[in-house]
Amino acid sequence: MSITHKIGRRKTSVARVYLKPGSGEITVNGKAAADYFSTDVMVYKVNQPFLLTETVGQYDVKVNVFGGGNTGQAEAIRLGISRALCDINAEFRLLLKPEGLLTRDARMVERKKPGQKKARKKFQFSKR
Repeated sequence: MSITHKIGRRKTSVARVYLKPGSGEITVNGKAAADYFSTDVMVYKVNQPFLLTETVGQYDVKVNVFGGGNTGQAEAIRLGISRALCDINAEFRLLLKPEGLLTRDARMVERKKPGQKKARKKFQFSKR
């Protein structure tokens, strides 16, 4: 079996995921996932597709991720892994779809408007 390549996105983060059969090693930007992400919650998010499909330790994952913050990057990787697993085995889709792991979260930061302090916040109004 060859390498499966998929892309996951979240906010401004973009993750390129390369999945191949192996020993379950997850590498993010040249580091182990546990070293790259500071908290266990983020490592759990990255491993979530494998836990749901019961394929922990069956695939090696190499990820190049850039943009955004820690949470956005972790969720972008999760989406990329989920898409790659569905590409390998179509039956995994039935397990991942109800959990929301195949849905691209389209929420982005709203842009700042001219004449305002932030996207929605205005400068203080003075009547006189």
